Amino acid sequence: MTSKDIARLFDAELHNVLADNLLRGLPELSGHGATTVTVKCRECILLCSNNYLGIADHPRLRAAAAAAAMDQGCSASASRLVSGNLDLYSKLESALAEFMGREAALVFSSGYAANTGVIQSVTRSGDVILSDELNHASIVDGCRLSAADTRVFRHNDVGDLERALMNCGGYSRRLIVVEGIYSLDGDCAPLGDITELADRHRCALMVDEAHAIGVLGDGGRGACDLYGVGDRVDIIMGTMGKALGSYGAFVAGSKKLKRFLVNEARPLIYTTGLPPAVLGASLAAVEFVRHEPWRRRETLEKAGYVRKALSALGLNVGASTTQIIPVIVGEASTALRFAELLLEEGVFVQPIRPPSVPAGRSRLRVTVNAEHTYEQLDAALAAFGKVWHALVQTVRACEAQWRSGR
Repeated sequence: MTSKDIARLFDAELHNVLADNLLRGLPELSGHGATTVTVKCRECILLCSNNYLGIADHPRLRAAAAAAAMDQGCSASASRLVSGNLDLYSKLESALAEFMGREAALVFSSGYAANTGVIQSVTRSGDVILSDELNHASIVDGCRLSAADTRVFRHNDVGDLERALMNCGGYSRRLIVVEGIYSLDGDCAPLGDITELADRHRCALMVDEAHAIGVLGDGGRGACDLYGVGDRVDIIMGTMGKALGSYGAFVAGSKKLKRFLVNEARPLIYTTGLPPAVLGASLAAVEFVRHEPWRRRETLEKAGYVRKALSALGLNVGASTTQIIPVIVGEASTALRFAELLLEEGVFVQPIRPPSVPAGRSRLRVTVNAEHTYEQLDAALAAFGKVWHALVQTVRACEAQWRSGR
C-alpha cells in the first residue's frame, strides 16, 4: 500500500462519516472552570463535563499538584516497574484502599488502561466474559483483547444475564462485567440482583464505577456501596479524572489481585508512571471528597431539578437517575443541530452519536455538578426550551412540505 492509497482510504472514510453526520472534531476551549467554559471567544454555561463535584479547579487540588511538582518534578520518567513508582503512589493507593474499604488498590494511567488491562489479564482461553450491551468502549476492547469468549446480555436485564449464565456451564471461569452508572444513559446497574446471580452461579464480578465514585454511596464510594454489595464484588474500577477532579484510575480489591495485576496487566507494565502533580492532586481529592459530603447532595439534587425540567419540555431523558442526563433526540443530524443552536444561546453541550450510542439513539449528554447555580441552570433550561421548540417547528414544516408535494 502506497502513501496515495492510504490518503484515498482516509478520504473515503472521512467522506462516509461526514455524509452520515458522524464526523468528529476537537473543540478548542479556554477559560475552563467548573460551570463555564470559553468557546470561540464566548463564555458559555458548561453542561457536559465529568467534573461532577466541581473540584477540578479547587485551590486545594491546585496547591497539592503544585507542591508535588515542585518537590518531585514534572514526570515519573519511566514505567512503575522500572523507576517510575514514586512514593506518592504508595500513599495514594493506601488512601484509595481505605476509602473504598478494600484490602488494596492499584493505580493505572487511565480508566481505559485499567479496564483493558484487568479484563485481558484475569481471563484466559476457556473462560467466558458476560458483558452488558451498553458497557463502555474500554470494557468492550478489554473483552476483544482477552482470549476468552464474550457473551453480551441486554442492558440491565437480569433475566437475560441468568439465561446466558445457564448456557455457560462448560467454561473454566466466568466473569460478569457491568458499570455502576452507565456513562451515556445515567442509569445504574441492578447490582443487588447481579451480585446474587454471581454468587449463585459462582462467577467473578467486576464493576466499573468510573462515574459513580465520589457521587453515590456512603462517603462517595460508588454504586456498589449504595446497593450494599461492595464487599461481594471481586473487582472495582474507579477513576480520579471525573468526580475526583484529577487524572488516572484505580482498581480496588484483594492484595492477591493487586499482586497479580502488577505482573500481568500490560497497560500498567508498559506505561510511564503518572506525573507527581497528578498523584498529589489525586491524594488531596480523596481527602476532599470525604470531608465535603454536601457536594454529592448538591450534584444529585441539581441533576434532579434539570432532569424534571427537561422532561417537562417534552424531551426524552431516558431512565436516568443520576448526574448524567441523556437528551435523546434520535438522528445524528438532529443532535448536531441541537448542540450548534445551544452554543449560539451560550450553552455548551456535545452531541453523542454512533458508534458511541446505537443508531437512532443520538443525544446530548447533559451533566450537572455541585458548583452550578440555579440561575445558570435556569438560563440553560430556557435555552433548551427555545432551541427544542425551534427544531420541532422546523421538523413539522418539513413534514408538511413533504406531504403537500406527494
